[in-house]
Formats: sequence, C-alpha cells, structure tokens
Amino acid sequence: MHVRDAVEADADHIAAIADAPAEAMRDVVHDRTVRVAAVDEPPTDPNEDNDADPADLRGFVAFDVRDGVVHVTGLGGTADACKRLLEEPMRFAAAEDMPVELLLVDDESTLRDAAAEAGFDAVGAGPRFEGKPTTRYRIERD
Repeated sequence: MHVRDAVEADADHIAAIADAPAEAMRDVVHDRTVRVAAVDEPPTDPNEDNDADPADLRGFVAFDVRDGVVHVTGLGGTADACKRLLEEPMRFAAAEDMPVELLLVDDESTLRDAAAEAGFDAVGAGPRFEGKPTTRYRIERD
C-alpha cells in the first residue's frame, strides 16, 4: 500500500468510503489536503501520469490548518490504511510545530483504534454529528 495525493477522479470512491455525496468529496479534494492509500504501485517517475484505478483505494485522510492547529476533517477506510494515513497530517504538524486534532463518532471503533495507535489522546466530548456523540482527539507538540 502506498499513499498519494488525491485527484478528482478519486472523489466517487472516497465518497463511497466516507458514505458521503460524491460532489461533496470533489469539493474536499479541491479545498483541502487529501491523501489516499492505494494498493496499486506508484509510478516510478514522479512526473508520469497516475493512471491508478480508484477502486484500488483503501482509505483517505483530509486535513487543513485553522488557528494554528492541523485539523483532520475526514478519515475513512481499512484499519491499516487509516493508521498509515494518519501519519500524513502528523508529519505536516510536526514540521510546522502544530498540534493535530480530529473528531470521531464514538461508534467508529476502527478509526478510534487507528487514532489511539497513532498516539492521539481523547481530550473530551465533541459536537454531535448527525445525532451521534463524538470525541475530540489531540496530539500536542512540545
């Protein structure tokens, strides 16, 4: 599995993973930093077109920066993909000396386990999302 930048052609498959409208995921791909985990092999030449099959996607992470904090705004996929994908916003945050936060719906055990393994700490309740309780997770920078 390798991680790459998401492209618009990935939006339909990201939408299926996120259980969200494809048009909303197209907007996310355009407006935020989005990485995808794929099972296909990356191009050997970084300037080569990526003809990857979106069906090879195993997960995605979307993140942006607001008020000096890296916010993970979307995460989904297999357990292994989520663990690997959380490294992306964490790497960015470490380079910029910023904390990282994410909100997870409480019944998303795969994502919660991936966050715990990545070193996120539960720091309190978050807002309800579609009527479901959430928990806020954070990694501080020293």
